[in-house]
Amino acid sequence: MSRRHSFYARPLLAAVAAVTVLTGTAAAAPADPSPAHRAAALDDTYYQDALGKSGTELKSALHTIISDQTKLSYSRVWDALRATDEDPANSSNVLLLYTGRSQSKYDNGGNSGDWNREHVWAKSHGDFGTATGPGTDVHHLRPTDVQVNSTRGNKDFDNGGGELGNAPGNFTDGDSFEPRDEVKGDVARMILYMAVRYEGGDSFADLEPNDRVSNGSAPRMGRLSVLKQWNQEDPPDTFEKRRNDVIFERFQHNRNPFIDHPEWVGAIW
Repeated sequence: MSRRHSFYARPLLAAVAAVTVLTGTAAAAPADPSPAHRAAALDDTYYQDALGKSGTELKSALHTIISDQTKLSYSRVWDALRATDEDPANSSNVLLLYTGRSQSKYDNGGNSGDWNREHVWAKSHGDFGTATGPGTDVHHLRPTDVQVNSTRGNKDFDNGGGELGNAPGNFTDGDSFEPRDEVKGDVARMILYMAVRYEGGDSFADLEPNDRVSNGSAPRMGRLSVLKQWNQEDPPDTFEKRRNDVIFERFQHNRNPFIDHPEWVGAIW
């Protein structure tokens, strides 16, 4: 494990909770590091080579950092999602991305009412399928209702369309999909993570956002101006931050930098 990775798999907590012996008694440790302490620890270690950069220089630095990862098989993604998307109110369930529905972790499959693995960056946009790499990267794979996943298909993201009867708050038309307000920023940050992580190496396409829809099979995903707006309007919440931590600590050992630093979206694009 690299130096960037070694600081965090609960060692941050251990560092904060370092035992101080006072007159023979260990000082009480805090329950968990504060958000400010956690962010500072990440910047001092994981993101140290990206600080102070912007534009293509920042994008290149982040690509190098987050490309240091453990790659999962597509079958292992099922187990990963049961952990990354666990319902905080019910550990037996996962929360589905577009509907927000809490559902048993083992109601997964391809039948109506099941949940399946949604590629938020549609796998046809770059033709990577379910190959180990972009096709199995849990940072953009989420549990979704089978029917809603089918409705989204491989559409780009944009505002507008008709509301889905089986997923209120989500909208779609012939060439785009608009997720519910509570996860708009999540979707934006997943798309932009993919654009930084996959830059044409490892025999995969160079994935890039653009400001259009109907991208088809091109390795492009839109609409960038809308994704940037969503990133600002829906900042990372506790669920999204926890998800980033679980992926880092237990599965891929890399992070989505736009969850830790949403301001880097504007610094790059």
